[in-house]
Amino acid sequence: MTSTRTTKSDRTRRLTRVPMLAAATAAVLAATSLAAMPSASAASFNMQGWATQCGGTSGGGSASPVTVTSGSQLVSEMQASGARVIRFSGSLSISGMQKVAANKTIIGVGSGAAITGGGLNVASVSNVIIRNINFRNWSDDAINVQYSTRVWIDHNSFTNGNDGAVDIKRASDCATVSWNRVFGHDKSFLLGHSDDNGGEDRGKLRVTYHHNWFDGSEQRHPRVRFGNPVHVFNNYYNSVGGYGVASTEGAGVLVEGNYFENTDDPYHLGEADSGPGTLVARNNHFVSSGSGQTGGSVAGLPYSVSVDPAANVKSIVTGGAGTGRI
Repeated sequence: MTSTRTTKSDRTRRLTRVPMLAAATAAVLAATSLAAMPSASAASFNMQGWATQCGGTSGGGSASPVTVTSGSQLVSEMQASGARVIRFSGSLSISGMQKVAANKTIIGVGSGAAITGGGLNVASVSNVIIRNINFRNWSDDAINVQYSTRVWIDHNSFTNGNDGAVDIKRASDCATVSWNRVFGHDKSFLLGHSDDNGGEDRGKLRVTYHHNWFDGSEQRHPRVRFGNPVHVFNNYYNSVGGYGVASTEGAGVLVEGNYFENTDDPYHLGEADSGPGTLVARNNHFVSSGSGQTGGSVAGLPYSVSVDPAANVKSIVTGGAGTGRI
């Protein structure tokens, strides 16, 4: 939930190091242990990436859907034991961080389903799906995931909140964050909350981020500590004010097939007081953007995906990300 923000001078110093790293980066890319990029195909709204691992993520599965019409009903259903598929439309207000129990699917109906005022706390559980919800004006985080596995956060929109849009931390694992839109907001996606939490986080925090639309947001797209491999593919970065991806504290991040537009600092190693991780970048597309900083190798992925051609990502993502698309 907390992290030191990057200053403009910090970013300038990092960008001046990029040319000196070019030759070394080329050698690292040639030697990386990652498998070759899969052939491109049409984008899919199906679950992909790390949420398909560790036994897979089904949420409430085939449970009969329950429709709620108030914030209190939503909280009651998502905290109940057993599998639930919870649906709602319109705007529901909650306060604080409300716990989500295991084996839940929470899905908005249409383009206007919204949660305002508070956030969802996925803590010490597994098998949760959160889809098609507009999160606005949250007081802490919109979605916090900690000590949890098998989580899919998909096709949501995040704007005008207090802290992080999606924070994943404290030994969480096997999650996918896909087809979301972040706009009018500062801190987007944090992965790993503290430089001092490596004892819990090393070997965990394996997350896939794909087809997200970072629409003028500022930082953490994502900001990664410890997780390896973390997969960042086919996202659209538009006029990002601070930085795109930061790999820190020994994390390993694969950044591939993304579209960066008007983004001076697409990706780098280290962030604020956090030491560097490793980052491999390939087949990204840049329009009026910086070239980024890379280095080191990244662990291999246990799954395969079809990566869309980077030049097509802007149209694919703007046509499919956020609420009202599923």
